[in-house]
Amino acid sequence: MIGNLKHTIILLCAAYCVAPVAAQSGRPTVTARISPDSIMIGDRFTLEIDVERDQVQVVEFPHFDKSIGDDKQQGGQSIECIEELPVDTLAIEGRRLRLRKRYTMAAFDEGVYSFGRAQVLYADKNIIDTIYAADSLRIAVATFQIDSTSHAIFDIKPQRKMPLRFGEFSGYLLWGLLILAILVLGAWGLAVWLHKHGRKLADIFRPAPPLPPHIVAIAALEKLHNEKLWQSNRHKQYYSGLSDILRTYLAGRYDVGAMEMATDEIVDAVKGLDMPQKSAMDLVSVLRESDLVKFAKAMPEATENEDAYHKAYYFVEETKPVEEPTEPTDEDAPTHNPDATVKRKEGAR
Repeated sequence: MIGNLKHTIILLCAAYCVAPVAAQSGRPTVTARISPDSIMIGDRFTLEIDVERDQVQVVEFPHFDKSIGDDKQQGGQSIECIEELPVDTLAIEGRRLRLRKRYTMAAFDEGVYSFGRAQVLYADKNIIDTIYAADSLRIAVATFQIDSTSHAIFDIKPQRKMPLRFGEFSGYLLWGLLILAILVLGAWGLAVWLHKHGRKLADIFRPAPPLPPHIVAIAALEKLHNEKLWQSNRHKQYYSGLSDILRTYLAGRYDVGAMEMATDEIVDAVKGLDMPQKSAMDLVSVLRESDLVKFAKAMPEATENEDAYHKAYYFVEETKPVEEPTEPTDEDAPTHNPDATVKRKEGAR
């Protein structure tokens, strides 16, 4: 309950220094009180310890742990020290000082608790002594009396169902209607704009038609040529690209399963197709050259590499579908203006 060894050593040193003067002064006096002296369980109370001493005398106030005492009569664990306040100087009369130390405490069990007599540590030149207050301190803790026989115990009430009110969702409904109106107006404006351009609203969600096979093949050939594969000694990748592009074009243009056919099978299939003889010969030449590079590891010359590209390019160009010219309609035909004819004749004269 009293301070630790460190405080004791400090007190001894201080007492040795001031002992000659303290010997001429009386011993300090201690008084203590508890306010209030009776509380309800869980309430707080204040313990005050006053010390009157000479200016040169050394005293140490008690230090309480969180739990006070060892049993119910000595405080027990039902009394706790909540806060220790700093020492206050109440009065100074000449060489005499009056000091006060406050402790805020709380009780958590009913009963009467005894603190005994308050004490402080007093250090003199030769001894360390404990000075006690004259009266013992007690605190009475009362609790609430509950008559369980006169009160029935009820279960927890169920959740109350409240009626749905329009004001609870009116704001969301108005915002929803506003957003819906904006979407409808936007769709209407888009439909009007598409109608002016000869299109329909359904055309937006319709997938774009696939490109014709010859356009896809020409774009792939140009991309392969720009990669400059054979210039960096990647002949196999170059001729594999040429062969795959031509096979894909044949599948799309003539509905021939060229991707799963060998070169000889493609040659036999091409014989029955309607295409120029030179184009068929160029196709066979590129495919056989590709087989030599891919399987025999041939290394064609630069001119042969360029010739293979041109043969593949012109094969696609010469075998692509020819667009038939549309016959002019009455709207496209020039209108006959007799007045204009007469004026031209007069001008010629």
